Amino acid sequence: MRLDDQQQSRNIEDRRGMSGGRGRGRSPLGGGGRKIGLGTIVLALAAWYFFGVNPMTILGGGDIMGSLTGAGSAQTYETTGKTGAEMTDAEGIFVSKVLKTTETVWERIFRENGWGQYPQPRLVLYSGLTPTACGTGQAQMGPFYCPADQKVYIDLSFFRDTGRRLGVKGDFAQGYVIAHEVGHHVQNRLGILDQVNRARQSNSRQANQVSVMSELQADCFAGLWAHQLHREGQVIEPGDIEEAMNAAAAVGDDRIQKSQRGYAVPDSFTHGSSEQRVAWFTRGLQSGNIQQCDPFRG
Repeated sequence: MRLDDQQQSRNIEDRRGMSGGRGRGRSPLGGGGRKIGLGTIVLALAAWYFFGVNPMTILGGGDIMGSLTGAGSAQTYETTGKTGAEMTDAEGIFVSKVLKTTETVWERIFRENGWGQYPQPRLVLYSGLTPTACGTGQAQMGPFYCPADQKVYIDLSFFRDTGRRLGVKGDFAQGYVIAHEVGHHVQNRLGILDQVNRARQSNSRQANQVSVMSELQADCFAGLWAHQLHREGQVIEPGDIEEAMNAAAAVGDDRIQKSQRGYAVPDSFTHGSSEQRVAWFTRGLQSGNIQQCDPFRG
């Protein structure tokens, strides 16, 4: 990605170096005052992501997915992260500039569709643990979006880990991940996440399927972002699109499950197969039309 001339976003909140325990509020991973070791948390999250096991079976508590989608009770929390200042380290600068490109793209799409002003999300950089309005965010979860506070949360160690474990490399692959999470913010602002939550709660048998469709739509929205950058011809470099395609394929549920246990269980998918994720990113990339990003239809 060519970002030398790109401005930084003012919507970065930098909590790196802060203690993850400063926030107040109920953690979805340790309600009722029960203390849970980090090793147990990692085990539970691995069981959830790779094997389709509810982490609360191990941790003994509420619904983590409800917390992370904003379906749980409201949280009281506080942070003192640095906000609005320009980043000075290379990783922070990169994330800030990518976020700015998403702001520019979605401002245009909202304007063209008559949706008014695009309400920009804030992106929080943190290390290890951090309080959120959806409970305690943890690096093991990977990047995520919290609808309750309209913030994207990223521990940058995720990019290093996925590069080592899954072979996801390249700056545009990292940009794709950020654009995907911003896509969830767009879903939230358009009322789609509320519909997703209601659908998951009303039909538990189809909860995973609905989650997959939500993730595929966020992939398509990331494709819209890439389409706009490609059309402008100022940010995209040769090989960038391939990096995003490889990233979308690498984080498919089937590939991750097969790498962990040798086979995949489609009924446990929550994000979609590699083929699905690449297909929906490509749909957004090629069409540049948000009306084409509707995996819920049909």
